[in-house]
Amino acid sequence: MGPAPVTLSKLKLGKLKVVRRQLLQRYEHQPFVSCLAGLYGCQWRRYQRARAQPGECCCSRLECGSFGMLIVTFFLSLVFLYFWSEAQNDYDDFDWFNFGNLGFWFPWSVVLLVVAAGLFTYIAILLLLAVCLLSEGQRLYLHWSHKIGILVTLTFSISATAVLSDLWSRQWRTLLLSLQVTAPFLHLGGVSLMTLLSWPVALHFFRMNKRVRQVAILGLYLAVLFALYLVPLGMYSPCIKEEGTLGPAPTLLGHRGAPMVAPENTQLSFEKAVEAGGDGLETDVTISYDGVPFLMHDRTLRRTTNVREVFPNRTDMPAAMFTWAELEMLDAGSWFLQRDPFGTAWSLSPEEQELTQNQTVPSLKEFLNLAARHGSLVIFDLHRPPRGHPYRDTWITRTLEVLHNESYINSSQVLWLPSEQRVLVQELDPELQQTSGSRGSIEELQEDHIVRLNLHYSSMSQEQISKYASVNISTNLYVVSQPWLYSLAWCAGVHSVTTNAMHILKNMQRPLFLMTPEQYSLMWILTDAVSVVFIILVFAFHWWRERCLPFWSGSRQVHENGPYSKFRTDHSDVLGIRWNPILSERTAPVLVSLPMDPALSLHAPSVPRHGYPVLV
Repeated sequence: MGPAPVTLSKLKLGKLKVVRRQLLQRYEHQPFVSCLAGLYGCQWRRYQRARAQPGECCCSRLECGSFGMLIVTFFLSLVFLYFWSEAQNDYDDFDWFNFGNLGFWFPWSVVLLVVAAGLFTYIAILLLLAVCLLSEGQRLYLHWSHKIGILVTLTFSISATAVLSDLWSRQWRTLLLSLQVTAPFLHLGGVSLMTLLSWPVALHFFRMNKRVRQVAILGLYLAVLFALYLVPLGMYSPCIKEEGTLGPAPTLLGHRGAPMVAPENTQLSFEKAVEAGGDGLETDVTISYDGVPFLMHDRTLRRTTNVREVFPNRTDMPAAMFTWAELEMLDAGSWFLQRDPFGTAWSLSPEEQELTQNQTVPSLKEFLNLAARHGSLVIFDLHRPPRGHPYRDTWITRTLEVLHNESYINSSQVLWLPSEQRVLVQELDPELQQTSGSRGSIEELQEDHIVRLNLHYSSMSQEQISKYASVNISTNLYVVSQPWLYSLAWCAGVHSVTTNAMHILKNMQRPLFLMTPEQYSLMWILTDAVSVVFIILVFAFHWWRERCLPFWSGSRQVHENGPYSKFRTDHSDVLGIRWNPILSERTAPVLVSLPMDPALSLHAPSVPRHGYPVLV
């Protein structure tokens, strides 16, 4: 016979903590929680983390601050990502703006989008991990490396937004326009997100023992939720309209031809635009030193020709200071294959690539004759030559000479945009379609014989478009290349748009977003109603679980503000511990069942640092 078992009263109760831990492990999602805590706070081992007990805050003050900064960073990075993703219509302008300042080509817009998307994804994953940990009742601990990552993302989002707002403030108008298309779907996503957040909010609301905290968390949650519920009341979109009131699709004018599939302002580019079904062509006209109007958008030849190779000492000289013979020596197509500004050069066949490399700077005469052959409308900006140029004061009349005497285009095909000497031009050729690049009163426009407005898309207004249309003044918007922006222009009643994406927009059969007011109201009401029902069920479940559901062990314990369930070891589950003196200190003790006084109840203390108790 071995020695008698040591009585339980003489043992340290701390050695029985392991018993309770093994009981708890039955009811915890250990691999899931370990993964969450490991990714969020590098707490891969169980002893490194702790559960938030009823009545306790979910984290320390420092961690509360980190969690708050995580939420702020999430929303700021989301705003910037949305802002920049909706600015895709103007990425080409942004990249060429940087080319003009830096002197070399690089797709900065795409890089910026990728970085913004990557940082937002990182922050979103961290926030998701935090919410999951809170839903599991775990205390939050954010690893220091993630805190640095949050600061980097926050700094990037604020800096990028500030810089772009300063350099490109017009894009905020684009953001507001995009909401007229995306707001219904953003509302649906926001309500869904807040509905899912009701689970951790309800869990911690019922576990808090301080009324102030309960009111704060519930008040903030409900304020945001009800604001989202009521957002549609202030939403306006021209694409929410009665059935049968949608007008015809806007006609398409190729912006410098079809610059996404061919080098801009070349014969190939204009031919591609016509092949894609374009109704008109847009370009920019400059006059050479010897009086030949030619097509060039920039002040210099550096961006779209090989002037650096042919005339290395005249790279930054104004294009208008070159003679036509010198301009004919330049290659106006190879840059498109080398820089691939739209990422579409790969789609060109070998024959098309060879043809691209052989493009030259076209003259206005060639452009007008091409449009005449295909019956296309034309619109162009006319750049006045610099000081010292022989045609600085006669550039208007010289252009009219080419139009009337050197080309065979019909004057009614020309949308005359230059505002200088408009009265003279109207007298010389009344068949030209006088076009204004700015808005004005109806009386002023009619006095100048204006029949069309050519406006930047950011000034889009359904009310203004309808007002001008009532007096037969049509509206053209530039540059519209994204399908969502074209859809908005379509719904607003725009008559035509200038675009880079002729081949994409021509295939659109209807706006991307179009619904009747009744359909939208039904979508709004159903979304909010389902959300309310789900949130009520979630709060009811947590109230029932925390306050009304007896624990399966039958144990109840009273907290200072009410009862809550907690594991404890019942007398039938208590195990005695017997040491075998024959074995060494490191030999595991044997756990055996002992009859116990029912009045004795044990709560397992910490895991012992010595010995390895096992069940037998």
